Amino acid sequence: MKKLFLLCSFLFFSAAHADELGSILSDNKSLLFEYDFESNDLESDKLSKSWVNPIQLQYRKNYTTQFIGEKIGLGTYSVIIDQPIFRSGGIYYAILYSDALRNANAADLTLQRRKLIGDAVSILFNLKKNKLEQNKMSLLIKNDKIDILQKRDSYEAGLLDSSFLDQAILQQSKDEAALLDLKLNLLELKQRFALISDKNPEVLKLPKLKLMNRENYTRENLDLKTDRYRAEVSDYNEKVTWAKYLPTVSVQGQYTNGDLNPLFIGPGSRLEEEYYNYGFAVSMPLDINAFTDVEASKVEKLRAAVQVIDRQEKVLEEYQWIVNSLDVLDRKILLAKKDERIYQSLFRVTKNLADAGEKTSLDTAIMHNSLNIRKLDQQIYSIDKQVQLLKLYVRVENVL
Repeated sequence: MKKLFLLCSFLFFSAAHADELGSILSDNKSLLFEYDFESNDLESDKLSKSWVNPIQLQYRKNYTTQFIGEKIGLGTYSVIIDQPIFRSGGIYYAILYSDALRNANAADLTLQRRKLIGDAVSILFNLKKNKLEQNKMSLLIKNDKIDILQKRDSYEAGLLDSSFLDQAILQQSKDEAALLDLKLNLLELKQRFALISDKNPEVLKLPKLKLMNRENYTRENLDLKTDRYRAEVSDYNEKVTWAKYLPTVSVQGQYTNGDLNPLFIGPGSRLEEEYYNYGFAVSMPLDINAFTDVEASKVEKLRAAVQVIDRQEKVLEEYQWIVNSLDVLDRKILLAKKDERIYQSLFRVTKNLADAGEKTSLDTAIMHNSLNIRKLDQQIYSIDKQVQLLKLYVRVENVL
């Protein structure tokens, strides 16, 4: 059975189901995620261009009373550029750093969105399970009532001790309280769903989830993708940190157009109102904390790499746990089917005996209710399997 599961493709369902799952979130929550993704792209774009220094535009107006009996105003307009063009590879790795950070944040946002969708779908499964459990509990209560009638007759005939009748009455009270708890839980599930989605849970179709193979799950796991991107971020950050303490080449340029000071105007003056200053500079900081800073970035890089390995082990353990839980639930379904066949046989025998007058209609009703209970158990266990598979779905990207 386990091998059959491993051969199945993961979460393969119709496009209609995919559309419903993709749009199950409320409009507000979907809009919030859209803004988060857009903000991430914009911040990453800004970071990738952060190495480009702004161009300074400046207009200055100065007044002087240096000349006797006269106040002179001088206006100057300038365009100033001071732009690094080489940082020992720092510019290149800074761009790669921003791209890796964009991918890491995007993967994390995708995971958050899929988890929220998973919460909504999980509630849908549990709503269906709750209704099945209510039906099951109603059948148990019917059997409790029949059991009380039969034991009361036996007690009144002196064939049964009162403690047996007392236990039957207590069991009915216990099952009725459990039914009330299920109804309360149903209200809670509906409220939780309303906080996530504005859709009607009664009309939404549940997906049919299947197990994917381990390799696909590992490749598409969003937790693992995020950690891998974070490891890239740390790797590029180490290189950017190194480059920060290596030589930098910058070009400077300034365009100026301004009034000439009268002190410098005269015959043979070679001053221009409009002129350019330009050149280049090579610089390298000598920082006492440089080595420590570089080592800290290296340690962070190593830590992120180990985090990827640790996450991969965790992902494999999660997958194996789901496989094991599915195996247990399959065993439960097989047991319920086995019991169903037994109760089916007992029901036929009891009905024939009732028709012959050797059993009562109450005996037949008990067998029929028990038969239906085991059928409901199979449906409940099947939903439990879907809930377990959903735990994989919310952590995986590109499953369709």
